Amino acid sequence: MATKKTYVVEHLDPECGPWSTLEYLSIAKESADSDAQFCLSSAPSDFNLPPSLRACRGLEVDHRSVEQIYHDCKDRVCLLDPAAKEELGPKDAEKFDVFVFGGILASLDDISYVDYPEIRIDEHESTEMPFRYVKDAEGKPTMPEGMIDLIKKDSEKGFGDLF
Repeated sequence: MATKKTYVVEHLDPECGPWSTLEYLSIAKESADSDAQFCLSSAPSDFNLPPSLRACRGLEVDHRSVEQIYHDCKDRVCLLDPAAKEELGPKDAEKFDVFVFGGILASLDDISYVDYPEIRIDEHESTEMPFRYVKDAEGKPTMPEGMIDLIKKDSEKGFGDLF
């Protein structure tokens, strides 16, 4: 029987902005749907968890570091590093139970990506995302639910809203 997997993001900021919230909600949902756990580790004691994340199934917030949480099974923890010499592959699921990640993980050949996708705000305005996204079946970037609406809302802000 396979061991339950845990996906970890070290969250050091006392706040959780709307972009991170949407990303975390998406990861937590996908983790729960696959019977895995999603953990935000190293959370400051004054971490302000948004209400939508408080009610999220599959999310655990821990104030301890990854090293503290998994001190007795470090050999089963995989630190995902985009500069690693070896790419992560399906066989690694047998070696590791915990995956610590952040940013773009790797460029696996069997995953289709779109780089710097352009998001249309309206007929006159668009914004280019400075990231790589996995493509969906229609070739569009896969984003957490609500992300496009957040991007459109952010586009309505003036310079005074940025400070």
